[in-house]
Amino acid sequence: RRMVLNPSDPKAPESLRWFVAITPLAGAMVFPLVVPLVMARVGIGAGVGVALVLSGVWFVAMLKTSEMPH
Repeated sequence: RRMVLNPSDPKAPESLRWFVAITPLAGAMVFPLVVPLVMARVGIGAGVGVALVLSGVWFVAMLKTSEMPH
């Protein structure tokens, strides 16, 4: 069987609970800071690339730790 991460499980490691709590906030703060900085310093193409990579990583992290009904 596949192991499912459930942050609300009382036996879940403390680091997992911390990661689940900080993921939405970190993504919401990092994205609007990093993307414009990259666009200003490197270029629009690089900024769009960073935006795609950051949003993809953030989306996967949020899905991996989400609580979904079975």
